[in-house]
Amino acid sequence: MAEADWTYLNNGLDIAAVDRGVTAGIPGPPGGGNFLFGFNSLAAVQGAVGLFANLVSFAPMAKGGSIRGCLQRGAGGGPTGFSPFLFLCCQGNSVNDSAYMLGLSDDDPHRIVLRKGAVAVGLPDADGPGVLLKSAASFAQSTWVHLRLDVIVNANGDVVLKALENDLAAHPLGTAPTWQPVAGMVEFIDDQLGINSGSQPLTSGRGGFGCSVKDVTRRTYFDHLELLRQV
Repeated sequence: MAEADWTYLNNGLDIAAVDRGVTAGIPGPPGGGNFLFGFNSLAAVQGAVGLFANLVSFAPMAKGGSIRGCLQRGAGGGPTGFSPFLFLCCQGNSVNDSAYMLGLSDDDPHRIVLRKGAVAVGLPDADGPGVLLKSAASFAQSTWVHLRLDVIVNANGDVVLKALENDLAAHPLGTAPTWQPVAGMVEFIDDQLGINSGSQPLTSGRGGFGCSVKDVTRRTYFDHLELLRQV
């Protein structure tokens, strides 16, 4: 997808608070190209920045979908106070809207986390509010992780959430990924009765990527983003 295929969510932190863009100055994931997309917080403010795919039939998607990408919590001003994530089923075009988010928690070391809630909050610590699942393994800063979030809307209104990862050491970018369930993160069913997550499931919406920050010089990186919609 090209840069023009993405639009910033409304009400996000502006470029004076969080710089963002494509750069060749940061080493990418194994097998990656010369460029990646990065965020760098410039002020000690709290909030989020997010981009969604603005293509026809994607803004919004009528059902669920699948989003894949490489994420990293980069080295910077400290090991906490920020989190990168992929999202699906965002209910509007604002960071204040709710979505399903899969990414790296605001912990040291961090974990892979699946959360349902406002994009503006991002991913808190692995046991924070709205967290549905967390990985068994933890990761150090500057670790690239290749993740995939599947959101499958069933005919009865249940939404099936699957968190998968690809081992970049064994299957670098440019080769066929081998997607496996993230260890410790079993399939989650957001039931149409609102029991398992405490609220009604999200059955349509926008997909994209972003980051939340709470402090200055917090850096997150993304590469090899792919988005598919359920038909």
